[in-house]
Amino acid sequence: MPSFDVVSEVDKHEAQNAVDQANRELSTRFDFRGVDASFELKDLIVTMIADHEFQIDQMKPILSGNMIKRGIKVSCLEYSDLKGSGKQVKVMATMRQGIDSDLARKMVKMVKDSKIKVQASVQGETVRIQGKARDDLQAVMAMFRTDESISMPLAFKNFKD
Repeated sequence: MPSFDVVSEVDKHEAQNAVDQANRELSTRFDFRGVDASFELKDLIVTMIADHEFQIDQMKPILSGNMIKRGIKVSCLEYSDLKGSGKQVKVMATMRQGIDSDLARKMVKMVKDSKIKVQASVQGETVRIQGKARDDLQAVMAMFRTDESISMPLAFKNFKD
């Protein structure tokens, strides 16, 4: 029986590329000339460092724009509170991964309400979709891709025919 798994993962390589591009953009912007501001990525946590709080507010759209260009959903970012350390301020942006139980239940309910002849089950941080026809599985994938209420970046893995 054909099946696939729905998971929520952020591509680490694309995230690194987005952060590198954001740093390049910072170095070329006129309003950041002579300012010690940067983005740093470590374990899917982006640290934004600048001299003032308003500069951090200007850095957020730079980061989100570059993430969108790289195909990463910005809604997976959670910003921490502003922390001051000496002369500089920091904000941590954590990239959430994994499907939590509330979202998994919502996805299973969406599949059942769609009347597509497939079965959905929650298995940890993944949702497994099984059906008899490959077309039905592809219809479920299309439904998840177009739904705006799902705020996490979704990936479809382990497609078995």
